[in-house]
Amino acid sequence: MNKYIVVNQPENWNVSLEHVEIISAREYLTNPDFAKVKNARIFNLCKDYSYQSKGYYVSLLAEARGHLATPTVKNIVDLREPKLVRIVSDEFDDLIQQSLKSIKSQEFTLSIYFGQNVAQKYKELSAMFHRHFQIPFLRVKFYYSTKWNIKSIKAISEAEIPGDHKESMHYFAEQYFAKKRYDTPKNVSYDYDLAILVQPDDPAPPSNPKAIKRFIDLAEKMNFYVEVVSPKDLSRLSAFDALFIRQSTEVNNEAYAFARKAQQEDIAIVDYPDAILKCCNKVFMAEALQNANIPTPKTIIVHKDNKHKVLEQTGLPVVLKSPDSTFSFGVKKAATEEEYETLVNQMLKKSELIIAQEFSPSEYDWRIGILDDKPLFACRYYMAKGHWQIYNWNAKKKDDQDGNADCMPIEKVPKKILEVALKSAKLMGKGLYGIDVKEVNGKPLVIEINDNPNIDFGVEDAFYGDQIYIEILSALKSRLDKK
Repeated sequence: MNKYIVVNQPENWNVSLEHVEIISAREYLTNPDFAKVKNARIFNLCKDYSYQSKGYYVSLLAEARGHLATPTVKNIVDLREPKLVRIVSDEFDDLIQQSLKSIKSQEFTLSIYFGQNVAQKYKELSAMFHRHFQIPFLRVKFYYSTKWNIKSIKAISEAEIPGDHKESMHYFAEQYFAKKRYDTPKNVSYDYDLAILVQPDDPAPPSNPKAIKRFIDLAEKMNFYVEVVSPKDLSRLSAFDALFIRQSTEVNNEAYAFARKAQQEDIAIVDYPDAILKCCNKVFMAEALQNANIPTPKTIIVHKDNKHKVLEQTGLPVVLKSPDSTFSFGVKKAATEEEYETLVNQMLKKSELIIAQEFSPSEYDWRIGILDDKPLFACRYYMAKGHWQIYNWNAKKKDDQDGNADCMPIEKVPKKILEVALKSAKLMGKGLYGIDVKEVNGKPLVIEINDNPNIDFGVEDAFYGDQIYIEILSALKSRLDKK
């Protein structure tokens, strides 16, 4: 990747940096050759980021040209947003109080250069502010009342750095630009930086801890730098080249925000925001499967006007699904008309449309994993003990919350099951999917298409082992190599 440091006056920069070119803001903004450069990372160190200044336009044009800008225009605007400053203050209050507890005066100024301060004791606090705002030179002012509070956060220019800080700043700059990931140091050179999004305490994580560790170990062997990030790390996403989502996905949660930002910043993703939007809505899915003539259990989109006629078509029992139900959450079964009336009225209070589906009991569901239109793995998920679904979240014993599973070679999957799974995945486009198919009276019925399917150590990898992880990581690498 081509790296450029953009400053107002390059002649004032006497820093020796390998593989990094220092250019002027005027040159970057006016020389048409820079618009043609592909695969570039722009470090905007202009002295002023105010609206319509040179510094503002460097980041703006960098994004327009498909270059990775640090800071981004969003970062620049965020700095002027008092609400965001309050969020940082509230979210990291413990760190602020702990870091500043020994200061005796009523005011304190923290100067941050490339995420570091000249005093080692403020290292963690400085790194936190840099991760959130991605501004190379920051000055944070605090005041003390009953506790330490943030008074202001301001981007400063190189000219505003005190003389006795210049040597440290140059040292921090050399450290910073020698790395490939730009918010914390690392000592090894990697081809790409990969963020794996995991939500702590996720009630139904799509990968267990052993699987996450396997992804990390194998990715590092494939020359990825890997970091597990959490939902609070959205502001840091632009520091990475690729994103792999391993937390539960919903349109209104952080996973979609990560996917959307990754798409906007041309970061390689599994999975795409379009996949989340489509797969997380059962109404879309029902319509799409029907229009593609893919066999499913009898399925009806229910609304207030037709709710009294549904049972004429589905019979009882009937399965009712919220549009955004995942991992069996929001999926109910009504065995009687009274149960149906109660459940359907409750669910229609939350959504204009819900799904009613003919109950199709089976001993197990097929799960065909598909990656970029090719089969990845094949499992049979058995129903939870004494339950009609794979997951029974109300089970008293944790071991009874889900059923057993077995994994097999793709060649052993019945042809009609595999064909209908591949056809279903094509409706959603490229990506990683888990297609759930029941076989009833010899006929395959697609139950649903899942984005972000489970990849658990000991389950989905039981037959193909490490190859499952390698294929997914290779897909990310392929997306990156195509750029």
